[in-house]
Amino acid sequence: MGLVKYAIMEERVRRGEAPLDDHLYELHASVCQALANPTRLKALNALRAGEMSVAELAGEVGTSLSNLSRHLAILKTKRIVLARRQGVTVHYRLANPKILRAFDLMREVLFEQLAEGQRLYAAYAPDARRGVGGEGGEPGRAAEKAL
Repeated sequence: MGLVKYAIMEERVRRGEAPLDDHLYELHASVCQALANPTRLKALNALRAGEMSVAELAGEVGTSLSNLSRHLAILKTKRIVLARRQGVTVHYRLANPKILRAFDLMREVLFEQLAEGQRLYAAYAPDARRGVGGEGGEPGRAAEKAL
């Protein structure tokens, strides 16, 4: 959500024209949009170690300075990271370390989904290799047993 849209929504909530929940959903979606990019997620994960210069961060993330700078600008606009200038060098850090809890929780969910996918693949893979019915058995029997 852009700063202008954010200010308009805050004003509508203040005047009672929009429910606070709507405002929070808008903010939540806005932060999630900013995080919906692998390069930005890599940068956040690297900032777990603490403040870094853009050059250090680009090395950690494995991208160019110009590409990373564009991504950091988005994260800064959404108040996910903070910037500090020291001479010609810009250093970034997390605005709120709690964002890492959300990051870690999502990774846990993804690992659980991957594990479940592997379990299902293992259950269905014998049927897939031999054909749907297996070796003379009823169609889907191995899958039923797995569940």
